[in-house]
Amino acid sequence: MKGLYILLAVILLTSCQNQNKEDINKAKQASIDSMKVEINKQRVIDSMKTEMAKIKEEQKIESEKEKVVVVHQQANGTAAATTAAAAKKKGWSSAAKGAVIGAGVGAATGAIVSKKKGQGAIIGGLAGAGVGAGTGAIIDSKKKKE
Repeated sequence: MKGLYILLAVILLTSCQNQNKEDINKAKQASIDSMKVEINKQRVIDSMKTEMAKIKEEQKIESEKEKVVVVHQQANGTAAATTAAAAKKKGWSSAAKGAVIGAGVGAATGAIVSKKKGQGAIIGGLAGAGVGAGTGAIIDSKKKKE
């Protein structure tokens, strides 16, 4: 009978040790899996950062001035090449837009208000163009400061 108790005690102890080893292995595997998930998240974040850096670099390159080669014909027939930096302009400046809008609004207002429609439109257009150009110039100077 003592032998049976000893045998049961040994079996019980060994089964508990195997259970602990399985628990330890499961915990290790869970931590490895969570680390893999974190690594994948970090890879995505890093790839997004590199893509954003590439986009910023492309925008910087596009905003830089281009070099233009100008060829002048000299009196003796030879060509001389010179380079000049020219800014790449897109669309109208704010001063030009302001002048056009101001001239239109001023002309319409002058024609409506004045008894002499033609003369009122001309005067209103000139005044509106002046005010619009001044306002646009202020906007342009603020954009250059930024």
